[in-house]
Amino acid sequence: MLGILTVLLLALAVKDWRNAGKDRQDIANLQAQVAERDNERAKAQAYLDMAANRSTRDQSQFLNGLIQRKSFSWTRVFEDLEQVMPPNLHVVSLRPELNEQNQMQLDMRVAGDNRSAAIELVHRMEGSRHFQGAQLMSESQEGGNGSNVVVASVVAIYVPDVVSDLVPDPVPDATGRSKK
Repeated sequence: MLGILTVLLLALAVKDWRNAGKDRQDIANLQAQVAERDNERAKAQAYLDMAANRSTRDQSQFLNGLIQRKSFSWTRVFEDLEQVMPPNLHVVSLRPELNEQNQMQLDMRVAGDNRSAAIELVHRMEGSRHFQGAQLMSESQEGGNGSNVVVASVVAIYVPDVVSDLVPDPVPDATGRSKK
């Protein structure tokens, strides 16, 4: 009985060792592919960095930035903000801009009755699929006409719902009902 168990365990160990070897080979192949893609990217970047091609590269980056800014939907942003905004807080200003990673970063100033509302906004944004990396950057207390208002600066990456943007809204028919 002990001999059979030993042989069985030995067979399993050999099988797992062979599978691990296959996994190591797969990892090596993937690392080689990554290195090859990195090399291609470096060659392409070097080509674009050549003096003769710089203007084309810069123009391309400029046009890509314009396209991304043009596709920005203010309506969608405010709809998504409405879902996470605490009731005693409102947006004072909102400035979208592309960051270094080509992500849409929202810099916003919000005002409310107390500091906890701004913190609650950041927590709600962290739980939303539309906002990433939400941070409370600064806050100040502003008083006027006997009232104290907390104004906070919040920064977050905005991730629009791409799928719903591609699906057109239903077109209403003559009766005002949506066609299916």
